Amino acid sequence: MKIYSLHRRQFLPITPEEAWPFFSTPRNLEQITPAFLRFGITSEVPEDIYPGLIITYRIAAVAGIPMTWVTEIKHVIPLRQFVDEQRIGPYRFWHHLHRFEPVPGGIEMEDRVYYVMPWGWLGRLVHALFVRQRLEAIFDFRRDYLARFFGC
Repeated sequence: MKIYSLHRRQFLPITPEEAWPFFSTPRNLEQITPAFLRFGITSEVPEDIYPGLIITYRIAAVAGIPMTWVTEIKHVIPLRQFVDEQRIGPYRFWHHLHRFEPVPGGIEMEDRVYYVMPWGWLGRLVHALFVRQRLEAIFDFRRDYLARFFGC
């Protein structure tokens, strides 16, 4: 079993108190997700995340085919970090840490994702041909959106 990782950092010129309400509001995930995924939250969600929150989505992750993705919010430390973990979805395993570190002039936002593809050797091939580039494009979109949104 191959565990892949994706790691991104981004400086935002805002305080943790300004960042947390945006990133801890589940509905804002739709804004920072590229249109090609046709992403939509399908469950009722509160204004703010909490440990144990289950969120369901529809997403067109592969060849435009809609699928269900279910995540659970875990390890919430307000103003600092939270984790979302896939419960049902396209990966065998998905663990995404969102961390916000105060730095001079703002915060450093960090995304650290660990994931495992299904289907053994075929999953490794699909990852090499398609999935890795797709994930990079998703996080590139987020970086660019957040830079515009927060005035970087």
